[in-house]
Amino acid sequence: MSLSWSWKGIPIPSVGVYILISLFIIGLSVSVFILIVVHNAAFLLFFLLLSTFVICFIAWNMLNRNHKAALSLFVRSFPDSDLRLAPHGQLVKITGLASCGSVSLESSYEKATRCIYTSTLLYEYGRLGLKPVNVNKSCCQWSLAYCERFSTDFYITDRKSGIRVLVKAGSGCKVLPLICESNIVTTSGCSRILSTHLRKWLRDRNLPAEARLLRLEEGYVQEGSSVTVVGMLCKDNDLLMIVQPPQPISTGCLFQRLLFPVDVDGLVLGISDSSGPVTNPGPVQHPEQ
Repeated sequence: MSLSWSWKGIPIPSVGVYILISLFIIGLSVSVFILIVVHNAAFLLFFLLLSTFVICFIAWNMLNRNHKAALSLFVRSFPDSDLRLAPHGQLVKITGLASCGSVSLESSYEKATRCIYTSTLLYEYGRLGLKPVNVNKSCCQWSLAYCERFSTDFYITDRKSGIRVLVKAGSGCKVLPLICESNIVTTSGCSRILSTHLRKWLRDRNLPAEARLLRLEEGYVQEGSSVTVVGMLCKDNDLLMIVQPPQPISTGCLFQRLLFPVDVDGLVLGISDSSGPVTNPGPVQHPEQ
C-alpha cells in the first residue's frame, strides 16, 4: 500500500503580520525621535535588538516548520495511554512489539521481509559542470530523484496493558513516519560503475541506469520491532483499532524548540527508544566501484 503524509507549521495570520509591521514602524519612529531630541541611543539599540530577536524567531520557524525533530519532541512529550480506560475516539499513544497482519511488506532494495513499513530514497548528485572535491562528504548538491514509501496494516501489543491492537496504516491512511533511512549504496570513484543489482533496480522503476553519482538510502520496520504509534482509538465490540485521526492535530507551541504550533495530519509511526529487535539497517555503506 502506498503511503502519504502531511504535516506543516501553522502560518502566521496576515493580521499578525500587519500588526508586527505597524509596531516595527512605530517603534523605529519613536526610537529615531528620541535619538534626535534627547540624543540617547539606548532606546534605539534596545529596539533594534528586540527586532532582531523577533525576526530570527520567525525565520527559525519558517526554516523548521517541517522538521521531524519538532514532531519527535511532540511524540516524546505525549504520555503513553492506558487502553483499558481510554474511550472510543480518544487520541492515544501506545508502544509495543509490532507483528504483521494479513499483508506484509518487503523492502525495495535489500529485500528485507516481514516488514510493516518500508522506504527507499534515491539521491543524485547535480554536478552543474563542476567536479566536487569529495562527493561522499559534500551534500549541498545532492537532490532527491526518486522516493517510495509503503506501509500496511499491522498489530501492536501494548507493553503497558498487554492488549493487542490493530493499527490501520494501510491503503488510504496518511502516515507520518519517524523512521531514519540508512545509506546503503553510494557510487564513488572516477569510473562510477553501477552494480548489476543497482542497474536492475533502476530499470525496474524506469529510471536511467547509466553510470553517475548516486546515493541510495533505505529504511524499514520489521515484525518484532518495538514501535510507537499515535492515532485515534476505535472500539468495535471486542476489536481495538488505532486509526488516522479525522482532523489534523495541533502540537501546541513547542517551547523547547522555540516553534509555533504544528499541524499533524495523519497517523504517527516511530521507533521506540526501548531496546528490541533490529528494525533498521545500521549506517553501513556499500560503495559502488
